[in-house]
Amino acid sequence: MGVALASLIAVAACMETAPRPDASRERPIAPPPGVAQNAPSEASQSLAGFYARVQRELLSQGLLRTDGGGPDTPFDADMALRNFERIAFYDEYARGGGLRAAANAPGALRRWEGPVRFAVEFGGTVLPSRQTSDRQMVAGYVQRLARLTGHPLGMAPAAGANFHVLMVGEDDRSQMLNRVKSLVPNIDRASLGLLQAMPRGIHCLVMAFAEGPSDHTYTRAIAVIRAEHPDLLRLSCVHEELAQGLGLANDSPAARPSIFNDDDEFALLTTQDELFLRILYDDRLAPGMTLSQARPIIYDIAATALGGPS
Repeated sequence: MGVALASLIAVAACMETAPRPDASRERPIAPPPGVAQNAPSEASQSLAGFYARVQRELLSQGLLRTDGGGPDTPFDADMALRNFERIAFYDEYARGGGLRAAANAPGALRRWEGPVRFAVEFGGTVLPSRQTSDRQMVAGYVQRLARLTGHPLGMAPAAGANFHVLMVGEDDRSQMLNRVKSLVPNIDRASLGLLQAMPRGIHCLVMAFAEGPSDHTYTRAIAVIRAEHPDLLRLSCVHEELAQGLGLANDSPAARPSIFNDDDEFALLTTQDELFLRILYDDRLAPGMTLSQARPIIYDIAATALGGPS
């Protein structure tokens, strides 16, 4: 079996291959119906206040744009090619090295080949009203991703999912860790350590795993999104982490307009990001392709989409 790959907030780390978890072991992380939910702890309330301030500050600076880009953010086929290369072929952090920077060298193309079945699971502190709206929000975004990629993406019950979106508060940490370990029993220490002690600067993260014969074909993913986020930051996390979990794992400071850029200018998927997803799942590309093999195909797709020479 291949080495399982993981991506944590634009982090890609090497994981020990784990057998596919038995469906009977999979359980939603939310408590059973009727179980009372405790008031958020001081730590959770502090995080909620912090993220509310972060969102207000970013909005006051004209950041967290939701327009997808416009006349002020033009890009052409050459720019899209360079940006896609950095985002799809490079890693921000060394595999298996936690937050240690990766070597500045391209890897191979990574994406899903089989159907991607999403499930949203909630920690016990997430209110039922929030669960309903967030589940609808994720389902709507998954439909958009399916249209863009042309790949079979859809929602599923937790037991039948292979892409798990965990919406959890600080007080749900132990629940979340148990759930992740049930899904990936052999998860490595570096990845588990990030989950155990997520600094508040990490708003959300995604891990994508390759559990089959190919190291470059994803078969399972887990996104962790903080329930303490205000609405726009939470939506932004969903947009970025689900797209990263499909194979756009890195960030690039040159990518504009794009959510795959640490400057927070854009909160939601942009027109260029949509092009990246179309490129990534184009039938002419395949998992394991090197950059030199893929480059002429990528340029041809971008040039055709943008009306330039091919």
